[in-house]
Order: sequence, then C-alpha cells, then structure tokens
Amino acid sequence: MISTTPQTGYAPVNGLQMYYEIHGAGEPLILLHGGFGLTGMFGALLPQLAAGRQVIAADLQGHGRTADIDRPLRLDWLADDIAALIRHLGLPQADVMGYSMGGAAALRAAIRHPELIRRLVVVSAPFKRSGWYPEQLAGMEQISAAFADAMRGTPMYEGYVAVAPHPENFPTLCEKMGDMLRQDYDWSAEVAALPMPVMIVCGDADGLPPRHAAEFFELLGGGKRDGGWDGSGMSRSRLAILPATTHYDIFSSPALAAAVLPFLNESTPERQATTAEASHAE
Repeated sequence: MISTTPQTGYAPVNGLQMYYEIHGAGEPLILLHGGFGLTGMFGALLPQLAAGRQVIAADLQGHGRTADIDRPLRLDWLADDIAALIRHLGLPQADVMGYSMGGAAALRAAIRHPELIRRLVVVSAPFKRSGWYPEQLAGMEQISAAFADAMRGTPMYEGYVAVAPHPENFPTLCEKMGDMLRQDYDWSAEVAALPMPVMIVCGDADGLPPRHAAEFFELLGGGKRDGGWDGSGMSRSRLAILPATTHYDIFSSPALAAAVLPFLNESTPERQATTAEASHAE
C-alpha cells in the first residue's frame, strides 16, 4: 500500500518553477497530463502505477501548480522542461509516460533527449498533426482566450482555478494552448530513429483513429511480420488499442495501467546483464 501523501516540490527548469509530486518507490516514471489538465487528473491510474514504481507526476508550463512564464507554449520547450526535470532530480534515466499533449511532449523529449529516457509510453497522441480526426482539428481551431468562458464549470476549469497560482490567467492559458495546437508537425522520420522501446496506446473511440496508432507502431518497426512461435519476430515496441475507450476517459481507465505496466517492467538487455552479474556475484 503506497502513502497517500506524496513528496512534492518545485524544480527550477528553464525559467519555470515546475511543480512535481513523487508517489511510491522503485524505477522512476515521469507521468505527464494532457492539455488543460494537471497531476491530479489521473485518478486511480496513478496509485496503480505507483504500487511498484516511483511515479513523478509533473505540471507542465501554465498548468496546475506550475505558474506560466513569458514564453509561448511549444512542444519542444515542454520537452526540454521534462529533460531538465529529470536532470534536476538527479536521475541518469527515467521512463516517461504522457497523455495527449503530455504524450506529444514526452515524444518530443525522447526525440530531443534520447539519452535520458529508458522507455516511452505515448497515450492518445499522434506523431503528426493530421493524425487527429477532422473534428478534433476543427475544435483546436476554436481555442483562444475567448474560449475561456465556454470552459467555465468544466472539470478542467475547476481543476485549474482550484490550484493555479494565478487562476485569473485561465484565458491566457487558452490563448497559448490554441496557438500551440494550431502548429503543424510531422515527426515520422524522427520517430523511426528513436533508440528506446516505445509503447503506443489509444482507445478504440479516441481522438485519433486506430489506423494512425498502427502506422505509428510501424514507424517503430512493429507490425511488419509474424512474431514467430518463440517471439523472435516481435518488435521491442508495443501497441495497445483499449476497447470501449475514448480520448476523455483513457487517462483514468484501469485498462491503461494493465496495458502499460508489463511493458514498463520488461527487462532491457542492460538490466538483464546487471541482474545476471549480481546473481553471479552471490
């Protein structure tokens, strides 16, 4: 049973005071929320992950308890913040798992700082902007400061104003989010070059179609051949499509923890070698 009171702190990274909280003990896992979210959005998922790991949940720029700074929201800068947090905590490497915007930021962190990330889990985030359904893209076009009034009364708004250092800045967050979400991207070549194992997870009724998740998996070397009776043809990366799951409930689904934990707990060759050496020494 893990403690219900996490260790909390603020990391000075790239001009931010990034809020984080640490749950559990074991292999470190950085956990990243979606747009307009915060560390508390994961519900039962976080304690499930922290039952056997050290989960470090962080609030990204302008979200939750992390105050905004005079800087646009950009996925590359969020990625650099994640890398700086890992270094600030003195971790040689960490697993990183992110949902939606947090998944995209985690992916960019893996691309820009591969030496810091052992394993990567991308939940409900495409590798190119056109991977979203057209209605998702149309919704992104509408997000601006004027959108803030329509958000009042929603769980995202209520969560923000409950903990934000400056709750009156919610319209500014909406403006910055809209600007970021309208930036085009296609990271196909960079995804194909990732050196670490990656798991792609989405719901079967997500904001991106399952075929995009399968294309993502193929870029990582998966889905190209029969795995073989002994598994020798399997990719080291993984793909999971969760049934009866949408973009709006996947982050708290019990099925998400059940899907990702076996992947996160798989032994890398380096870990297997260390274990073998320890056993031999005994």
